Amino acid sequence: MDFVEALSTDNLNAIRAAPKTDVHSHSFLSTRRENAERWLGHPLTKPPLKMKGLEGMHAYIDEALAPHLDHRQGFEFIVGSAINDAIQDGVVILEMSFDIRLLKFYPEGLTELRAFIEALVKRYREQIDLRPELGLARECANDTKWMKLAHEAIELGLFQSIDLYSHQEACTPEAVKPLYRKARAAGMKLKAHVGEFGSAEEIRRTVEVLDLDEVQHGIGAAESSEVMRWLVENEIQLNVCPTSNVMLDAVRDLASHPIRTLFDNGVPVTINTDDLMIFGQSVSEEYRNLYQAGVFSAQELDDIRRASLAL
Repeated sequence: MDFVEALSTDNLNAIRAAPKTDVHSHSFLSTRRENAERWLGHPLTKPPLKMKGLEGMHAYIDEALAPHLDHRQGFEFIVGSAINDAIQDGVVILEMSFDIRLLKFYPEGLTELRAFIEALVKRYREQIDLRPELGLARECANDTKWMKLAHEAIELGLFQSIDLYSHQEACTPEAVKPLYRKARAAGMKLKAHVGEFGSAEEIRRTVEVLDLDEVQHGIGAAESSEVMRWLVENEIQLNVCPTSNVMLDAVRDLASHPIRTLFDNGVPVTINTDDLMIFGQSVSEEYRNLYQAGVFSAQELDDIRRASLAL
């Protein structure tokens, strides 16, 4: 059964069987909550259906997840479980970000973290193309320790891309420009979270300052025809996470998600999970949800899926 027919007949197993990508996935929150509960042997508090932006999400993480999982054993379980989740969901390319602050779990530093990630890539090589991504929270931009380690991480030659995230007001794009320039010289793909809650102009400015290849979220671009044209002309891809946008109250509901406007204006988009432990929707389920909400036709979703695989 092809992907269009699978969506049209609501055959979730067939939807999962189709190859797809997930290029917006944060390692520490990348498996289903139910998997973590089985590993822990007890339930975890479910997230609210609506959270007030990043503040609400971080409050949930700090109260419900971190006390049980914020240690090396928890992290390593989550990552292994997440890769298996992705394989079962038909994901063949997984760009998973590893936050530089995960080094707090590794007394031997980058050497030890690199060994863990390299072992994962090797272990799952026949089933999935795992592409490690260096993750940096904006709060780290003013911390000399974390910035030094981020520069050293680029020198490892392990990470294939870099991503910047967390509260936009924590640092300007200029604060991390030297780091991004170094990542570019190392041949890494350059990404940053921008425009989930902010303006279209913020997106353009961040792309220009950091010379980004892709934007994580970027849905604010739909507010501006000019910025959307600029993204198309510069071939800037937006890696969208629909359920995340709804649950964090950046979007009222799935049916009104601006991914439709972005697509209609020719902006390249992909469909991704973000944080599966919180938002609970695999890539296959995100495709299915968008179809059932009437946002896209089955053929349009197949076109998005195929385009993501070609990148």
